[in-house]
Amino acid sequence: MFSDALFIIVYHIIGYRKKVVLTNLQNSFPEKSTKELNIIMYRFYIHFCDIIMESVKGFSISEKEIRNRFIIRNPELANKYAKTGQSIIFVTGHYNNWEMCAQAFPLTSDHYCCGIYKPLTNSFLNQKIFSSRSKFGCNLIYMHQTKKSFEDKSQIKAIAFVSDQSPTNAKRSYWMKFLNQDTGVSFGVEKYSKEYNCPVIYASIIKVKRGYYEVYYSIITENPNNEHDGKITRDYTTKLEKEIINKPQYWLWSHKRWKHKK
Repeated sequence: MFSDALFIIVYHIIGYRKKVVLTNLQNSFPEKSTKELNIIMYRFYIHFCDIIMESVKGFSISEKEIRNRFIIRNPELANKYAKTGQSIIFVTGHYNNWEMCAQAFPLTSDHYCCGIYKPLTNSFLNQKIFSSRSKFGCNLIYMHQTKKSFEDKSQIKAIAFVSDQSPTNAKRSYWMKFLNQDTGVSFGVEKYSKEYNCPVIYASIIKVKRGYYEVYYSIITENPNNEHDGKITRDYTTKLEKEIINKPQYWLWSHKRWKHKK
C-alpha cells in the first residue's frame, strides 16, 4: 500500500527524473516504439517505489524475515573458496534489490563479508544506510579504503562490488558497448582480482514477486591472471546487460549512467 501511494507521488505528481529515465531507455532500446518505452518506464517506477519502501523496511527487518524474503540458492559455489582459504570478489549491478542483497549475503557466507561503499553527502541518510546494510554482518568499506582491505590478510574475505554506476574517472575506465552505447565501466573488480588473485563471482538477483527475491551465483573467473585484459569486466557487464534486456523494468534507469563520453 505504501509503495502504491508513493508511486502516485513519484510518477504522476513529481515526475521524478522522468526525462533522465526516458532518455536512457530511448538510447538503450532504439528499436522499441514510444508506447513500449512508456510501458517499461511505468513498470520501472512501480519497481523503483518498491525498492524505496523495501529499503525503509530494511532499517527494522528481522533476520528471520530477510531469510524468508531473500534466498541465495547456491551459496556453496562461493563457500568452497573459504574452505581452501581463498578470498573472493562478488560483483552485481543496481538490478532488483541490491540493498537487500547486501543485508542477506553474509547470512549464508563462510567468508568475512565486506561491501565497497560510496558515502552519501547527507550525513543522516549515510548513517542510516550504513547501519542497515551492515546489520547482518556485511562490513562496509569506504571506496578509498578498498586497497587497504585487500592488503589486510587477517581475514578470508568476500568483497562485494556494485559495479554498474557511472565511473568517477572516465579516463581510467574500461570502455565497451553496453545497452547500445559506448560505456565507461569501472575497472576495480578486474584490477583487484588480478592483483590479489581473487576468483570473481557474479550475483544474479531475481524478483520472484513484490518484496521477495532470489540470488544465483555464477563464476566469472577462477583464475583472473589467466584472463586477457578487459575480459573479466566485459563478462560480468554482459551478464548484467542480458538481465536488463530480458526484464528492463528492474534496472536503475533514473541514474545518469552515461554522463561521461568516450
